[in-house]
Amino acid sequence: MDALAPDFPLSFGEVIFDEVSVAVGAVTILDRITLTLAPGPPTVVLGPNGAGKTTLLHAAMGLIGPTGGRIVWGAHDNPHATRRAIVLQRPAMLRRSVGGNIRYALRAAGIARPHRQAAVAALLAMVGLGDLVKRPARRLSAGEQQRLALARALAGEPAVLFLDEPTASLDPGAAQAVEAVIAAVSRRGVKVVLSTHDLGEARRLAGDVVLLNRGRIVETGTAEAFFERPQTTEARRFIAGKLLV
Repeated sequence: MDALAPDFPLSFGEVIFDEVSVAVGAVTILDRITLTLAPGPPTVVLGPNGAGKTTLLHAAMGLIGPTGGRIVWGAHDNPHATRRAIVLQRPAMLRRSVGGNIRYALRAAGIARPHRQAAVAALLAMVGLGDLVKRPARRLSAGEQQRLALARALAGEPAVLFLDEPTASLDPGAAQAVEAVIAAVSRRGVKVVLSTHDLGEARRLAGDVVLLNRGRIVETGTAEAFFERPQTTEARRFIAGKLLV
């Protein structure tokens, strides 16, 4: 394994949501979502709390199934799970060292033992935690834990990385460090799809934007078009910091 070589992600084609709905009982969380996630710069999923951002990411990851419609990866309805990874808003840390967390992920990904030491070093260097390899993971700061979770997710060489509110509750310095890792991951060819309600973060990271509200897509487009020439009243209100009801 050449950890995080620039060309390591295999091309995944597109992730296509075809009239996808997700309902829990009588409550509809996603309502007939039609969306294509294509290779390229990060896609940022924006929207207020309760808009359906997390559910959209979980459905794309395969953690929950649609109650209507279908999700297609390239030509496959059920692609191999190792092609994708997700980092949750509050990632759990294993009761191991920083390096031990990465070794566990590498072993789970089927990386041969002779390659693991170099892979641990490369992954931790990328997220700026190389000097903390022996520290217990649960003693890291919140920002350091988020960066470790990113490194752990990359251990399986995913083509697509889903991030749910990756800088929520972090101080500005920690958030900046996490955003730097996300940008570096994207430059290496991994498709990043992240959710946030932080407009500043979206402006800094997004190649394209999906705005959700009440489980429906309000507007999609390039980040430049979305922020400079929003097409809908809801998008204009959201960008202006007003509540969407």
